[in-house]
Amino acid sequence: QGPVIEPPRRRERQEKREKMREPSKELDALAYKVIGAAMEVHRQLGPGFLESVYEEALCVELTERGIAFEQQVEIGIDYKGRAVGKARLDLLIEKELIVELKTIDRFAPIHKAQAISYLRATRLDLVLLINFKVPVLKEGLKRVILSERKPWQPY
Repeated sequence: QGPVIEPPRRRERQEKREKMREPSKELDALAYKVIGAAMEVHRQLGPGFLESVYEEALCVELTERGIAFEQQVEIGIDYKGRAVGKARLDLLIEKELIVELKTIDRFAPIHKAQAISYLRATRLDLVLLINFKVPVLKEGLKRVILSERKPWQPY
């Protein structure tokens, strides 16, 4: 038998996956728990409130589930080795998962770009974008990881 030749599309998908910094199984499991907590908040409150309401409710739910988190975490932003400012993360879960909350009609490309900037600044592997302004929370979830793109190329 000769060598196994994969179809071009399958090979392209595999190469793309290899270029992505996929999070560990443990981090994925943590993200799954956070999503479960967010679903419970959405189930109880529904859409229509301010982002701050969902943030506080999610903090209550995370506490009840024994998931460690920090709220409104300030991070330093460096440019060419110099501190140039600060940014603020909505939630940092167990010091390894960034959660950004939204109450918007739909995600825009800038939301993903912001999440990628947070990943670069913190050197973490995963951001969960959670939009509570949706009828079903599953429609408001976005998982963002870094690829090997060079800084500031279009996404």
